[in-house]
Amino acid sequence: MLPNFASDPDTFGRFAERFARYMGTANFLLYMTIFVIVWIAFNVVGLFGLKWDPYPFILLNLFFSTQASYAAPLILLAQNRQDDRDRVTIEQDRARDERNLADTEYLTREVAALRISLREVATRDFVRSELRSLLEELLTAQDHEVDAEAQPVRESSRDSKGSPKTTALPRIQAGRNPGTRSRSGN
Repeated sequence: MLPNFASDPDTFGRFAERFARYMGTANFLLYMTIFVIVWIAFNVVGLFGLKWDPYPFILLNLFFSTQASYAAPLILLAQNRQDDRDRVTIEQDRARDERNLADTEYLTREVAALRISLREVATRDFVRSELRSLLEELLTAQDHEVDAEAQPVRESSRDSKGSPKTTALPRIQAGRNPGTRSRSGN
């Protein structure tokens, strides 16, 4: 039986991702190229009398095969972990999109309800125009009352002492605030 190593799959997965990430860099390609050139140079020229892997370079071939046999599963493992992360991210994005859609629909309904409510609310300009028309009606009514009361005063415009009688109400000018005094002191 083979011994069972209790390795943490997450730790091994992180190692596989780092290894796969490094193999995809320009540094790895540069170092591998330098290694192959030095290997071939030593075995062709025989520097220092060393020729441990002569011309068909079978040992170098074995090294590349071993590297490929380990690299492929490590890269696949890293891709599987990335796929798992992507799947979780997609699920979270979908849930967030559903929440955003629900929020947007709610806000749309609220804005529509506010628009409907605002149609029923009197605007400032409408209230001002209504107040102006009421003020004009009051002033017109007051003018008629003053005219009606002025008739008897003219007939008996003098009291028993001979001074003029004043029974008319003061008139309010349109456009003036009755609570304020004018500059002339009225």
